[in-house]
This record gives sequence, structure tokens and C-alpha cells, in this order.
Amino acid sequence: MSLIRILAFSSSRFGNSEYLETNLPAIRNLIGSKSANIAFIPFASADKNYKEYGFRVGEALKYLPYKIEIALAENAKAVIEKSDVIMVGGGNTFKLLHDIYDLSLLDLIRDKINKGVPYISWSAGSNILGPTIGTTNDMPIIEPKSFNALGLFPFQINPHYFNKKIEGFNGETRDDRLEEFLQMNPGVPIACLPEGTGLQLENNILKYFGNDEGVLFYYGKEETHFTKKQIRNDDDLSFLFKY
Repeated sequence: MSLIRILAFSSSRFGNSEYLETNLPAIRNLIGSKSANIAFIPFASADKNYKEYGFRVGEALKYLPYKIEIALAENAKAVIEKSDVIMVGGGNTFKLLHDIYDLSLLDLIRDKINKGVPYISWSAGSNILGPTIGTTNDMPIIEPKSFNALGLFPFQINPHYFNKKIEGFNGETRDDRLEEFLQMNPGVPIACLPEGTGLQLENNILKYFGNDEGVLFYYGKEETHFTKKQIRNDDDLSFLFKY
């Protein structure tokens, strides 16, 4: 695991910031100041306007010394194979995973990351780092071959985490839904990432970052109800790899 370098953002924006604006310092710190070829995977976009999506990412990173190459259906394998960095954008997680399976990219992406190629993601792109996409907030607009994802993290991610009980609303809250997942999968923790937060894995150390508190949901060894634990900026979450 020592080679693996991952930067998983909850979102592409925080508050009223520009697109990827608040993510740029962490991206630059992970990749460095030398030129790098980034394979951008846009398949979470439901409207399939992949070139426009890639252009938007390129504009956000235009002052950094990186080249963005968009992975399209006809060239995805070649683009990913020659990349120095893999970047996966947000959108719909079911659509993203469907296309990754459809184009036979899952093993290729995983192998590149295991060999030390940095992985940078937000939203749906972060969702697929866990064992499954079972804790995504997205609607299943298309059915992927499997819910099994990259499995680079042994825990689930819930981006855009927000939990509030609204008066007069009788549906489930986010916490209710996450507890349902834990009831069915008690051995799999969930890292919940509010806007403007994320996870970074480097040198075998997993850190939470962001100004707002995140949340961990998990079952203790002999507990019959889940535990909800607050996590804060710079908290070391490496223990999740031994959970």
C-alpha cells in the first residue's frame, strides 16, 4: 500500500468558490510542480458532454503545469495507460461505474494506482474508491454490471454529507440511510465527507482534511448499534485499514 497516493474530495466546490478553486492547493501538493499528464475520466456526466467537462477541468487547472487528456470511449484505455495521474470527476456514480465496467477499465485503473500513479477525485469519483457504491447519494439512472468498485479503501465514502431533520418531512434522513447500510454491512465503516472536505492517503497514512467536521459511522466489535464519531482536520484515520 506504500505506493498508493489518493486525494478524494467530497465536492468540486466549497460555498461560492469557483470550480475546483479550493481543491487546487491540495492537487498541486500531491502532484508537485513538474509537468504531468492527467487522464481525466468524465463518465459520471449523464449528459455525456465529456469534452466540455474536460475543458472545464482544464480551465480550472490552467495555471498548473499539467496537461489534461480526456478519456473518451474510443481512447480511454490508451489515455489511462500513458497517464502520470488519474483524475475522476463527479456526477452520477451509477453512470460512472457502468461506463468503467462497460469499457473494462476497473482493473486498469486499480493497477495504475497500486503502482503509484496518483488518483484524484471528487464526488462520484470518490465514491468508487470504496468496496462498493452502496453509500452514494445518487439515483440509479443506469444499472452497472456490479456495485463493486475499486476497493482501494476498505470502507465506504459518503460525499456531500449533510444530515438534518426537516419539520414536516417524514422520509429518511441521511443518517437513517447510512444506518440501513450498516445494518446490512456491519463490518464496513462509512467516512462521511461534508462539502469542502476530503481524504488523503500518502505514505500509508490516511488523513481527513477540511474546516468542517466529518463523521465516521461504524459498529464496534461487540456493539449492537452503530457509533457516530466526529472527525476533524488532520485526524489520522489510518486505523480504518485495520478495522
